[in-house]
Amino acid sequence: MNTNHQPPTTNHQPPTPNHYHAHESAYIDNNVTIGNGTKIWHFSHILSGSNIGANCSFGQNCVVGPNVNIGNGVKVQNNISIYEGVKIEDDVFLGPSCVFTNVINPRAFIVRRDEFKKTLLKKGCSVGANATIVCGVTIGEYALIGSGAVVNKDVKPYALMVGVPARQIGWVSKAGNTLKFDENNIAIDSFDNSKYKLENENLIEIEG
Repeated sequence: MNTNHQPPTTNHQPPTPNHYHAHESAYIDNNVTIGNGTKIWHFSHILSGSNIGANCSFGQNCVVGPNVNIGNGVKVQNNISIYEGVKIEDDVFLGPSCVFTNVINPRAFIVRRDEFKKTLLKKGCSVGANATIVCGVTIGEYALIGSGAVVNKDVKPYALMVGVPARQIGWVSKAGNTLKFDENNIAIDSFDNSKYKLENENLIEIEG
């Protein structure tokens, strides 16, 4: 483990003075910011211009960037590439081998770097293993994308999405538990007694 932030090749300089951990097989390019407590594991590559927050974790064989912004407390499992155009807010979970895209109509023989679509994952959402996030969508706060789903449109906060293409089958709490509602459209999560209400086909968290 590289606790002194020395990159795996001598032609690279440490991106910041922050105290993060990078495995000796990881590549950290110049012009990168990495927050305190972040861990980057085997065979991963952080490309130039990317900004990663504090207390994140990147598993084996991950690629970030270039020019990607990732918040604090983000957990990225093995075999994930986060391309330019993707923005990830705090406390997002990305399951193993989930997939991002950044061009709607790719061709090997046409350069479309100026056509990258923006994709936004908002605070606290989770993406299951092997799910695909088609570029240009926003995934709302605390939404949960099931394993293998293909998301091709915006997802509401707290929505539970499954299938190909992904469809909403319910609502989840901040803790990720499926909510059951009473006759007044109120649900209480037994995990932390947080309370939620359905209003105008949207879920909101309400006080006690």
